[in-house]
Amino acid sequence: MNEQARSGALLTGPTGHTGQALLGIYLNDHLAGATAGTDRARHLATACRGSQIGAAMAPVAAEIAEDRKALMGIMRRLDIPIRRYKVYAGRLGERAGRLKSNGRLVRRSPLSSLLELELLQIGVHGKTCAWQVLRRLSERDERLDAQLLDGLLERARGQLHTIDEIRHRQAEETFHLA
Repeated sequence: MNEQARSGALLTGPTGHTGQALLGIYLNDHLAGATAGTDRARHLATACRGSQIGAAMAPVAAEIAEDRKALMGIMRRLDIPIRRYKVYAGRLGERAGRLKSNGRLVRRSPLSSLLELELLQIGVHGKTCAWQVLRRLSERDERLDAQLLDGLLERARGQLHTIDEIRHRQAEETFHLA
């Protein structure tokens, strides 16, 4: 491995952007998603407080917030600046998503929880993909901690499992499938 690869400098790709610049775009896009996911998970845990969903989602929401912080730490180690406008866009998109009507005007619909769980599942799957990409990069870039990324991957898989179980129960309750 040459010195440039060991230090984390990535070569120029076919777009003319360096791999480092493309990685910056990629990780900032994931940070926007992590921001939306963190806000959505907290909202769901709060909105469902006192229920099975709320009890199950509270620790998952805390983990999702920790994962967002871990991503920002990784970006700092890679010298990738955080693009605040993407963070704000993620937050704004999540808030706008709350305006969707789910069959009720005043009270929360069971469909709201189901759709929010599905959105979280998609987001956590996307986060898993990012951790996998970074894990592969850690084999060439010593700034990335392979052990940390393995832990983040394992935690994301646990989050997917928990969200999937809650989602199945919520679908049964919403559509009277049981």
